[in-house]
Amino acid sequence: MVGIPRAIIPALREHLSAFVADDPDALVFPGPKGGPLRRGNFNRQASWPHAVRAIGAASLHFHDLRHTGNAWAARSGVGLLDLMARMGHDSERAAIIYQHAARGADEAITDAMDAHVEAERTGNDDWPDGAAGALSPAG
Repeated sequence: MVGIPRAIIPALREHLSAFVADDPDALVFPGPKGGPLRRGNFNRQASWPHAVRAIGAASLHFHDLRHTGNAWAARSGVGLLDLMARMGHDSERAAIIYQHAARGADEAITDAMDAHVEAERTGNDDWPDGAAGALSPAG
C-alpha cells in the first residue's frame, strides 16, 4: 500500500468517475479497449501522447512521473528503508541515488544554523532552553 497525497485526490476521483467501471475489480487505468495497459502500446495508442501535448510537455515520459515522485519522497527526509518501500525497491542503490539528489537538506541545515547564530547575536530567545550555545561532540 502507498499513500496518496491529498492534493491529487480530487483529480483521482474525477478520473475514477469518468474512466473506471463501477466494479471492485475494475482497472484504475484501463487500456483503450478496457483491458490492462501494455507498455508497448501505452506511448502510442493510449491517451498519454494526447495528454502530454495538451499540457505543453510533449517530451514528458511516463517514467518521469515516477522519478519526480521518488525525488519528492527523498526530500521529505524519510529514512532509507521507508524510501525503498515507497519506491518498491529491494536494493538500497536507487534509494541512495534519490537521497543524494535531495541533499538540499544541507542548505536547510545551514540556514537553520545561520538563524541560530543570528538569534544569539540579537538576543532573540525563541530557541528552546539549552539549545543556544550548547556544544556537543560530533562523532
